[in-house]
Amino acid sequence: MTRRSCAIYCTGIVCAHLLIVGIALVVAQVFQTMIHSRLKKEITLTEKSQVFEAWKNPPPPVYMEYYFFNVTNPGVFLAGGKAAVKQIGPYTYREYRPRENVTFLENGTKIYALNPKSFVFVPEKSAGNPEVDILTTVNIPYVAVMDQLNSYSFFLRTFVSIYMNSLGVELFINRTVHEILWGFKDPLLTKVHSMKPEVDEYFGLMWKKNGTHEGEFVFHTGEENYLDYGKIDTWNGLRQMSWWSSNQSNMINGTDGAVFHPLINRNELLYIFAADLCRSIHLGYVKDVDVKGITAYRFAPPSDVLMSPKDNPANAGFCVPARDCLGTGVLKVSVCREGAPIVVSFPHFYQADPAYINAVDGLNPNKEEHETYLDLQPTTGVPIRACKRAQLNVILKRVKGFPKTRFLNDTIFPIMFVNETATIDDESASQMRTLLLIVTLVSNFPLLIVGMGIILLLVLVVLFCRNRQKKNEVKRIDFTEAFHSFATAKEDTAYTQVSNKPEQPPETQASKPAKNGSYIAMSPVEAEKC
Repeated sequence: MTRRSCAIYCTGIVCAHLLIVGIALVVAQVFQTMIHSRLKKEITLTEKSQVFEAWKNPPPPVYMEYYFFNVTNPGVFLAGGKAAVKQIGPYTYREYRPRENVTFLENGTKIYALNPKSFVFVPEKSAGNPEVDILTTVNIPYVAVMDQLNSYSFFLRTFVSIYMNSLGVELFINRTVHEILWGFKDPLLTKVHSMKPEVDEYFGLMWKKNGTHEGEFVFHTGEENYLDYGKIDTWNGLRQMSWWSSNQSNMINGTDGAVFHPLINRNELLYIFAADLCRSIHLGYVKDVDVKGITAYRFAPPSDVLMSPKDNPANAGFCVPARDCLGTGVLKVSVCREGAPIVVSFPHFYQADPAYINAVDGLNPNKEEHETYLDLQPTTGVPIRACKRAQLNVILKRVKGFPKTRFLNDTIFPIMFVNETATIDDESASQMRTLLLIVTLVSNFPLLIVGMGIILLLVLVVLFCRNRQKKNEVKRIDFTEAFHSFATAKEDTAYTQVSNKPEQPPETQASKPAKNGSYIAMSPVEAEKC
């Protein structure tokens, strides 16, 4: 066997083994199963896991942007006209949210934690100075008092109204952005506090929320089931709320939005429990996006999340009392927070009933600026980018006994909205890209084996063809040499004597006539002259 033949046989054997093994691995998905199994074990809230420290102290910076609706025509609105507002902001704060008092429960299958949030003003990312900028907005303590007295007698309401007028309290107030946001001593609440000490005399949209937490959480670590990773087990000791009107609406579903289980697919719904909304919401897949070179799935709340029960009966449980429902795009949350009739929505009433948008001039909802979304890396479930956007509104309507409201048109009045954003930092993004590259290479290793087998198959075909061509050339050379030798032999035997008689002298031969059969005629012989 020649070297060429040996090389062909060896290449064929290696090629066959690579193709068989590679195809078998692809069909069995051995490496993908191995990677998925490793991810399910590694991505858990345990002290040994690599994600635990990131969950405990989130590395990406979180920014809270506050936008306010400055009322430009309060007199017109009080007289029965349409209110006009102008958006001001953002006033941006860096948000710090470490996990504290972290304690493992039930053999590491659950984990207890507090999540206090603190805010630091960032002037370079803000449009103004909150301690200087003056804002005209609804006097929420005024509205809260009216709402609390709504079930009392007309005479009591009238008496309170006269007393409030004597204090100089109006339905609209002028305060700095800092006061509206972080609190000020309100004259009306001060009087109420003197009669009911449990009522705080200070008011602010974020009063007592800087450095405090939203409740005590117990999370599943994902040790028992990777799909439970980060899901809330209890909130303030509750597995189910009680202020909504149906069991489904009272359920505490999903995570707190900081983590999600690995191996996310496009067809599933993701659930988040929002403590500030007193409910769980779901998010659906929207599209694939790229964030710092990382492919992510974008999930966002579909339009049915805040849809009217007429269009989505599943939302009937959020009507309190039962069948006392608002329209599409708004949710009344004052049932879980004492005080004014507060309503939440998306900014500028995005995805809400046009009636709410048209009730106030100056609103311009659009998807790019007002949609809430999460960009998640599907393999690890890590949020790469997040934008949580929500608007705070208050219900303004006529209340008998309060003459200042007699001309009001019932309006869900916008106060402010927040844009809470976070994007993965460059260092974490680089680590994520490296991890995903390793996962991709390992997962696709069987395809690499198949590819090598195909390459060797092509080499085998080339070697076989060249070997075949070489053999044909050798055969042609051998035939030419044989033919040449044979031709030479003919010349040498053209006049070979075949008679057994002794050869005569030349002159004798010339004098004798030629006889048939004396010579083999292999070459031309001159005809005998007559």
